Amino acid sequence: MDIYKDIRPYRDHEVRDVLDRLLDDEAFISTISRFRFPRLSGWFPSSLLSLIRFVLRRELANVNDVHSLQVKVGRYVGRTIKKTTRSFSYDGLEKLRADTPYLFMTNHRDIVMDPALVNIAVYYQGLQTPHIAIGDNLLKKPFVSDLMRLNKSFIVIRSAQGRREKLAAFQQLSGYINDTIAGGESIWIAQREGRAKDGNDQTDSAIIKMLTLSQRKKPFAEVIDKLNIVPVSISYEYDPCDYLKARELYETEQHGRYEKSESEDDRSIVAGIIGQKGRVHLSFGEPLGAQYEDARQVSDAVDRHMWQTYRLFPSNYLAFQQVQRDYPDLASVVLDEELGDEQDRREFEQRIQGCLEEHRTHLLKMYAAPVVNRLRLQAK
Repeated sequence: MDIYKDIRPYRDHEVRDVLDRLLDDEAFISTISRFRFPRLSGWFPSSLLSLIRFVLRRELANVNDVHSLQVKVGRYVGRTIKKTTRSFSYDGLEKLRADTPYLFMTNHRDIVMDPALVNIAVYYQGLQTPHIAIGDNLLKKPFVSDLMRLNKSFIVIRSAQGRREKLAAFQQLSGYINDTIAGGESIWIAQREGRAKDGNDQTDSAIIKMLTLSQRKKPFAEVIDKLNIVPVSISYEYDPCDYLKARELYETEQHGRYEKSESEDDRSIVAGIIGQKGRVHLSFGEPLGAQYEDARQVSDAVDRHMWQTYRLFPSNYLAFQQVQRDYPDLASVVLDEELGDEQDRREFEQRIQGCLEEHRTHLLKMYAAPVVNRLRLQAK
């Protein structure tokens, strides 16, 4: 019995049928048309749709399993990284083994690019790509769900209502993650639900508790040890969604809440993929062992890795310099050497000036947060 059928990624024998279904899906083809050719899609909709479908059928003709699809996707991701970053680097992967499954737990800044960057890094290193956790709130259209599950994504049910339904969803999710690791395949999951829009990367201990929920009969330390949790910090010099996040933080501060528009997640996904990111760096830690007694201790260990290894760019230090007065405990810190060169300062100033004035404090604090976390950790 396939107890994870409704949330698991598609398997090799399912790939071809799902691809054929997607190629016949008008919503899918139309979305590609608007995304890839925004101007032409309005002038020649029918001809463009036919051309896109023809090109995709030819491109995907020999794709019959997950690996061959990921090879295709990997090329696209590689080109996207080249176009949208000044540099892409990573460290720590040399300490990991190709024959061992890991649970990669990262900070969460971008809906698509966070797991994509981890995927491409481990792929380049010769490790197996992980199964990717994605919330069902992002899968409002059937073709989006198909696309994600084709690329080794599994669904996190966030729409469950009522205590029993939520508990059942968490138990199923926990079981899937533990069984996947036990079966020799890796997992990617964020350290918290939702992106850290304020730049403060902090692990939600509820995520750690969820991981152990299906293993309650086993000692906590044993479960954590077998999961091989690898903390990973992802640093973006510039966040393509920074203005959108600053607006949301401002509106929440002013009105107590923020109502997303229906297409806002879609816009954030597109902006995160095609937007310029400057320099990007990933730092992979070593697997957490069996020395942890509870979820709080594990969360603290993940946080320490994030704050210690997050690659701080001049954009972070320049932002901190402008809001340093708001952190009295760090008022005496001097950062002259970390503020970059004239080009760094000019780029940063242009970025800040492009943001609405009333949103700028939130934008600055977003970029400053990793510096604040690092300095406070060092002061302990």
